[in-house]
Amino acid sequence: MQTVQCNGPRLKRVKMAKILIVDDDQDMIEMVSHWLTAEHYTVESCFDGEDGLHRLKLLSYDAIILDITMPGLDGLEVCRRFRQSGGDTPILMLTGRSRITEKEVGLDSGADDYLVKPFDMRELLARLRALLRRPRALQSDLLRVGDIELDTRSFEVTRGGKKIRLLPIDMALLELLMRHPEEVFSSEALLDRVWHCDKDATNNALRCSIKRLRDVLDDGDKTGNSHIETIPKVGYRLRSKTD
Repeated sequence: MQTVQCNGPRLKRVKMAKILIVDDDQDMIEMVSHWLTAEHYTVESCFDGEDGLHRLKLLSYDAIILDITMPGLDGLEVCRRFRQSGGDTPILMLTGRSRITEKEVGLDSGADDYLVKPFDMRELLARLRALLRRPRALQSDLLRVGDIELDTRSFEVTRGGKKIRLLPIDMALLELLMRHPEEVFSSEALLDRVWHCDKDATNNALRCSIKRLRDVLDDGDKTGNSHIETIPKVGYRLRSKTD
């Protein structure tokens, strides 16, 4: 267990989140722990799923960083069992896998977000901060942004109560945007997180996916008030409200 020393009155007023890292890669754990402690988090770590699940039964954490691929009890099973037992702690799942179906399995098992290895530590910290800011009451299988709803277990999407049919890749893109409403993503970030290493990960594929989503989400609205806004020379964001 790693601890953080709080020197000075300013740090003493800060409530430090307690993070559990479960990964069989010791070097990776040491790197992540170093960054988290430098950001004033309290960190505990373990190297296999059985130990991780045991700790989750006995102790309370503010967030969990969980690797999918581990010997014995893998991260997916740890996540499923923890959720089935009623655990609602936010889970950021780490994976070296890039296929859309494997990412879906990770989120469907109960993870709140995923990060593909190798990753930039600044992105991990940003994802972690976002999960810690999210009220526990809002962490559920149903994502809702404006009049759009997405059930992450049944993979059903509705707009204004009307069911919408989407291609798997468009569903994955929409889910990412709905998990981070009003957050701007560059094209490169979207391709990396949704398509990643897929051979068809191109800017044209992204533009086509965005167009298909707009066609169904905007319901033919030509006023320019699209649910998915293009930020010139920056990227895209899902708007919480449209005029």
